[in-house]
Amino acid sequence: METFGKRYHPPGTPPGTLSRHGTGGVTRIRLFEYDDTQFTETPAPTPAQCQKAAHNTQADWLDVTGVHDPTAINALGETFGLHPLALEDILNSGQRPKVDFHGQYTFLILNLPHLVDDEITLEQVSLFVGDGHLLSFCSGDGTAFEPIRARLRQGFGRIRTRGVNYLLYTLMDVVIDCAFPVLEELGERIETLEEQVLENPDQAMLNTLHQLKRDLLLLRRALWPQREVISRLIQHDGELVNAEMRPYFGDCYDHAVQVIDLIETYREMLSGMLDIYLSSVSNRMNDIMRVLTIVGTIFIPLTFIVGVYGMNFEHMPELKWHNGYFGVWGIMIALAVAMLAAFKWRKWL
Repeated sequence: METFGKRYHPPGTPPGTLSRHGTGGVTRIRLFEYDDTQFTETPAPTPAQCQKAAHNTQADWLDVTGVHDPTAINALGETFGLHPLALEDILNSGQRPKVDFHGQYTFLILNLPHLVDDEITLEQVSLFVGDGHLLSFCSGDGTAFEPIRARLRQGFGRIRTRGVNYLLYTLMDVVIDCAFPVLEELGERIETLEEQVLENPDQAMLNTLHQLKRDLLLLRRALWPQREVISRLIQHDGELVNAEMRPYFGDCYDHAVQVIDLIETYREMLSGMLDIYLSSVSNRMNDIMRVLTIVGTIFIPLTFIVGVYGMNFEHMPELKWHNGYFGVWGIMIALAVAMLAAFKWRKWL
C-alpha cells in the first residue's frame, strides 16, 4: 500500500486541468434508470443517451468505473454541469475524503479499502448527487457495488422506490462497511502476532509489527475524515438528507465511528505489543549478561589460584607436594560449587 501518493499536477498547472496519473486502464460506463415500476440498464450509453438522462424525471445512476479516460470524464462533466475542479479531483485519486455543496448537486469523495493478495488497496469513490441524478466514479473496478446493481436489476427491497437519496446511502454504506473485512483480517494478524511476541520474539516479528502499524496509519489517514463527511452531510440544510433519510445516514455515521474505534484499538494494541517486544528482548539480553557475569565471576578466584601457581619462583613449597595438583583441582571445584550454590540461594540463577 503506497504511503504517500504523488498524484498531483506540477506547480503552475491551470486549475481544472484534467489528466490521469498512473497506469492506463479501461473506463466503463453504465447507466441505470429506474422508478418503482420501470428499470432500464444501458451498458455503454452514448452521449445522446447521457444527455437525455440528464433531463429526464426518472431517477438515474451513472456508474463509471476505472477513471482512466480524461476525455470521457470531461464529456460527462459538461453533460451534467459538473465543476472542472471536481472533475480534476476525480482523476487525481488519493484525495482526502470530503463533501462539497455546489448549488444543484453535492459532491463527495470517499475511500473504499479492500484486500488484494493480502495487501491493502484504496479505491477512491467520487459521488455527485442532485436533481434526481447520481454519478459515481470509482478509481478501481467497482466490484464492491455489484450487490447494489443486482438489487436494482431484481427490484429487491426499497431501493427502486426511494430515489437517489436512498441510492446515495446504500453506496456510502457499502464504502464504509468495506473497511470491516479489512480490519477483521488485520485483527487476526494482530492476535496471532500477540501470541508469538509473548512466546518467541524475533526480528521478523518486529518487521511484521511495523508493517501492521504502517497499514493502520494509512487506514486511519484514509478513513478518519469520512466520519466528518457524513456528519456534515447530515447537518446540511437540504432535501438530500431529509427526515425520512436521516436515520439511514445516522446508521452510516455509526459504522464510520466503529471503523475509527477499531483502528484506534488496534493501534494501541500494536503499541503495547511493541513495548512487550522491546521488554522481552531486553530481558533476554539481561539473562544472557547475567549468565556471562556469573561464569566470569566463578572464574575470577580460579584464575587467581592458577595465576599464583603459575609464577616462576624457584622456591614454592606447594609445588613439591605429592598431591598438590589434585589439591588445586579440588579447591577450584569446591569454590565453583560453593559460588554456584550461593548464586542459586540468592536466586540469581
